[in-house]
Amino acid sequence: MKLDVLVMAVHPDDAELACSGTILKLVSEGKKVGILDFTAGELGTRGSAEIRLAEAADSAKILGLSVRENLGLRDGFFKNDEEHQLQIIKIIRKYQPEIVIANAIEDRHPDHGRAAALAYDACFYSGLRRIETFDEHNHSQVAWRPKNVFHYIQDRYIEPDFVIDVTKFWDQKLESIKAFKSQFFDPNSPEPVSYISSFDFLDFIEARSREMGHKIGTTHGEGYTTSRKIQVKSVFDIL
Repeated sequence: MKLDVLVMAVHPDDAELACSGTILKLVSEGKKVGILDFTAGELGTRGSAEIRLAEAADSAKILGLSVRENLGLRDGFFKNDEEHQLQIIKIIRKYQPEIVIANAIEDRHPDHGRAAALAYDACFYSGLRRIETFDEHNHSQVAWRPKNVFHYIQDRYIEPDFVIDVTKFWDQKLESIKAFKSQFFDPNSPEPVSYISSFDFLDFIEARSREMGHKIGTTHGEGYTTSRKIQVKSVFDIL
């Protein structure tokens, strides 16, 4: 299956929190979108790897994803090295996405920035034909490099290079986030309180969404950064 967009996220729920509005908008436009989770988030304060994988599957249905895979990398201790790059290259070549959207370039959680660099480097190396990879049937894969790599914005504020209007999809975005029941506020949960399970954390997510929307004159928005300039064919293409 060829994807139009592949979203990479180091933890299950990263994509939902940061860019699920964009995913929903793309799917509504008929685009094929997939998520590649690097880890199962097993170091998280609440839940477990098994629970989070099940929650990710529930969220995938809400988002209308064409595919969702989990690489099973070691949460917290993965590296941006050849071994890990090759695993991601295989996925890029398998789905041949035109666009990759990855973690924030730097953030409160050290995994986020490291995952952003890993994703970016893998996208570049995936286009080199002399790097050989093989699919699950041991067939040689063709080199493939996405046309663009964008990075969503997570906990720490980063000035976006562009913002997408996701106002129509806010309610569904919130639904996809809440699919991760183990991670967010639940007054009846016996598990310890975490940074993202606090009572007002989802208020912060909404505030960020409204802040990004305000920048472009809409109610809700999702901001992105890019490492290279975006070509515009005409000034009339800019809203």
